[in-house]
Amino acid sequence: MTMENNNRTDNRITQETDGHICLIGLNRADKRNAFDSHMIAQLSEALTRYEDDDTLRCALIFAHGDHFTAGLDLVELQDKLNDGVFEFDDNQIDPWGISGKLRTKPVVVAVKGTCFTVAIELMLNSDVVIASDNCNFAQMEVQRGIMPFGGATVRFVAAAGWQKAMPYLLTGKAFDAQTADRLNLVSEVVANGSEYERALTLAQEICQAAPLGVRGALSSAQDASRNGAATALANIHSYLPPLFHSEDAKEGVMAMIERREAEFVGK
Repeated sequence: MTMENNNRTDNRITQETDGHICLIGLNRADKRNAFDSHMIAQLSEALTRYEDDDTLRCALIFAHGDHFTAGLDLVELQDKLNDGVFEFDDNQIDPWGISGKLRTKPVVVAVKGTCFTVAIELMLNSDVVIASDNCNFAQMEVQRGIMPFGGATVRFVAAAGWQKAMPYLLTGKAFDAQTADRLNLVSEVVANGSEYERALTLAQEICQAAPLGVRGALSSAQDASRNGAATALANIHSYLPPLFHSEDAKEGVMAMIERREAEFVGK
């Protein structure tokens, strides 16, 4: 395991690598990991480094301390919301997938404890979410005089359906992990304390699959989510020629014939 942090003493985000996995930790536990402008920027930097590193195949976002995140640090952010703190350019990954560079590699998230506002939106912009059974969720922006602006108005509704989502978006009321599961906001609910290990296991399984195939599957699913089913279906065959001619496709066939685990290299 290697550390990829810089030497800043105010690191709100930790970043390590474990094999092909990029481990990204929310590291402001004394504030229940509430996002200030520095933490937002550092999470984008970490995800951009992950995206640009060809040796990394999956990212796992988790939290240091007892809570995933209490949401936004509105006191610190209040005077900065109009300064582009949530705007990302074409070379940056937006953790919430609103602007910036489109992520092409998978992200797994492990959540626990308090999961408010941007926590849910970060989950909704990821690919696999493992939730502790002690989670307390709330999309509470309307109780703070604002509205969700990290994707919940689109993705929460798409995941749960209009009639299931709106009671939470329009009231900001809290809900538990079992409700989040019923609303299709999480992949699995596990016992408190086991969410990280379960998420790590799934990240490892993703890394064992063919990287080019994983990226192709993710890209096609993103295409459908952003542009609709008809567009995604029309584009799906465009992924096939480079995949069928890849070294990994040949390895996959040989592994099947030889009845062994494939060893994919991403080429």
